[in-house]
Amino acid sequence: MKLSGAEILLEALRLEGVEEIFGYPGGAVLDIYDRLPFSSLKHYLTRHEQGAAHAADGYARVTGKVGVCFATSGPGATNLVTGLATAQIDSVPIVAFTGNVPTYMIGNDAFQEVDTVGITRPITKHNFLVKDVRDLADTIKKAFHIARTGRPGVVLVDLPKDVTRELTDFFEEEYKSPVQIRSYKPVLKGHPGQIKRAAKAIASAERPVLYIGGGVVSSGASELVVKMAEVANIPMVATLMGLTGAPGNHPYFFGMLGMHGTYAANMAVTDCDLLIAVGARFDDRVTGKLSEFAPNAKVIHIDVDSAEIGKNKPVDIPIVGDAKLVMEELLPEVEKQVSKNKEFLLSREKWLMKVKSWAERYPLYYEPSDRVIKPQFVIEKLCEVTQGDAIITTDVGQHQMWVAQYYKFRFPRQLVTSGGLGTMGFGVPAAVGAKVGRPDKTVFCISGDGSFQMNMQEIVTAVQYNIPIKVAIINNGFLGMVRQWQGIFYDRNYSQVHLDVQPDFVRLVEAMGGVGIRVEKPEDVEKALKEAMTINNRPVVIDFVVDREEDVFPMVPPGGALHEMILPKYGKKKIKKAI
Repeated sequence: MKLSGAEILLEALRLEGVEEIFGYPGGAVLDIYDRLPFSSLKHYLTRHEQGAAHAADGYARVTGKVGVCFATSGPGATNLVTGLATAQIDSVPIVAFTGNVPTYMIGNDAFQEVDTVGITRPITKHNFLVKDVRDLADTIKKAFHIARTGRPGVVLVDLPKDVTRELTDFFEEEYKSPVQIRSYKPVLKGHPGQIKRAAKAIASAERPVLYIGGGVVSSGASELVVKMAEVANIPMVATLMGLTGAPGNHPYFFGMLGMHGTYAANMAVTDCDLLIAVGARFDDRVTGKLSEFAPNAKVIHIDVDSAEIGKNKPVDIPIVGDAKLVMEELLPEVEKQVSKNKEFLLSREKWLMKVKSWAERYPLYYEPSDRVIKPQFVIEKLCEVTQGDAIITTDVGQHQMWVAQYYKFRFPRQLVTSGGLGTMGFGVPAAVGAKVGRPDKTVFCISGDGSFQMNMQEIVTAVQYNIPIKVAIINNGFLGMVRQWQGIFYDRNYSQVHLDVQPDFVRLVEAMGGVGIRVEKPEDVEKALKEAMTINNRPVVIDFVVDREEDVFPMVPPGGALHEMILPKYGKKKIKKAI
């Protein structure tokens, strides 16, 4: 049957299993939006294209499905850029569709024309410019295949207006046929010989550490990784992106490592003799000074992207493959090795006890107050009120690190945060997408007063579609993390970080149609959180006015080694926080 390019796009999305789209219309995509009401797809009109990209990102992170966003040409496409870069560096599967001027006008500097393919090439896994409507269906099929397979990522499809308007034949059965891309064949299964080498190394190590990255979460390998830790008595640490790869209260889990990692996690990596990196990329915020990162350890690195292996840290046993598929082969081999030599488990007990002693001696700590609200206290109370069961989105800054430290996550895909790019303004639209993807879960966005103001317009989107997200603003009147660096490394020269002129967030949110709550006293924190939990018909924003100059500790100075942490000043009543 003959369909227009716009109709082919919508049919292809249906066949790909897409149910929700986030977008913003404009002239170059009018033919698509003209057909949209006649499709089965649910479209969410965001208030900014960046919000559409972040919402698709949040949706993809919590569901494991491909997120989809639409934008028009020119500024519509360029407004997507930050959102696409955010998703790409964190390996989130998104297919973005942008409009463009008709093919015969490309290169003429027509109204709202930009080179979208050229602009987005460095920040996408792949992109396409469709010049012939007959190529459209096949291009869309390839786009989804590339986005969701191998190392997930962002694929952009640029659609000139005449391509969406012209007619051509479309056959559903032909679309359903397997994808064939000769130059794209990701390796998914690990090499058997390398897996056996890894199992032997794990069995013979005295002080191994499992280093969990975001690939563990995205591949669905969490249960297998935790089971291996239990079988072989191995302490686990995680990157920010890998935090939900192990339960936060697991006795073998010692929290996040890196710049704001726990003392126990950082010291375990520093002192280990075998580092088992699964789905992690040895990011600089994790490693600190590379030459002193796990300096005496052999390294096993499991990653679906061969380009990551050996890129930053030399690797002794590389295994290219999907984390879940590799762990399915590796775990039985480790179990065999353990059954042959159970005595080594006793030495592992000593190693675990050593790591636990670090956790007990230097716990996460802040000085309690009954006078001002401590931001860490807000996160602890949020975890308590939600019973650790909420999906948490964050913006970027101090509040993000406090969430990583103090919220004890229970299940995979529970944390939605911008790790690699560190994008302020991510939290609210990501919460919208996350709630659309998981309507059964409470979705709480933790934001800073600076971050919230970057995309606060998406509260209106949540109001329009009755998406009852909840937002906690950690309001310290500063660009908090920048202020912390200026305080520690720039002799307290607080330059351009004061946010002394703020909107009244309560009245602002109420003007948008949401519910606003302000909290200024520690004794009111729990009450406000519980009140927010009872409101399920519209978004709620709680403005927590917190201690202005509270800092995030531990902290590894930039360029420092993990063992060179700046620790909190433990008070006389040293409180042991669960790590």
